[in-house]
Amino acid sequence: MKEIKTPIKSETIKTLKIGDRITISGSILTGRDAALPRLVKLIENGKNPLDLEGAVIMHTAVSPAGIGPTSSNKTEIENSIAPLSQNGVRMHIGKGALGDRTIEELKKHNSVFVVTPPAAALLTSKMISSEVVAFPEEGMEAIHRLEVNDFPVIVAVANGKSIY
Repeated sequence: MKEIKTPIKSETIKTLKIGDRITISGSILTGRDAALPRLVKLIENGKNPLDLEGAVIMHTAVSPAGIGPTSSNKTEIENSIAPLSQNGVRMHIGKGALGDRTIEELKKHNSVFVVTPPAAALLTSKMISSEVVAFPEEGMEAIHRLEVNDFPVIVAVANGKSIY
């Protein structure tokens, strides 16, 4: 099991291979269908509210019941992966197969896609704290910054290859 701390360095991403089992400690941003396209639009307009260099984004909402990945191949989410990677996001956490174009964009921007089982109790137990950092009007779908310790994931897309 590889241990990774955030923010993630580009050199770390280059060492990852599909099937690698890793744990993440540090900050993870969250977002899904509503918030991620809004974040991309702000970036495109030169108004990025977040430091994304070396960031990890999990495709999830945050509720009192906990966190669990949503399908990353939903149009709104998958279309956000390339521009967010271009702006410094090194790791995207979610579930489901991604399209070939997205896989190539991840490779181009030295980013990876990792999956985690939809086990809300396990994932929530690895969460130390949660803070809304953008779009509070989206409620549980706002972008949150989570502090995590030993958050388990598996590399699903790296260096132009996919586990799917």
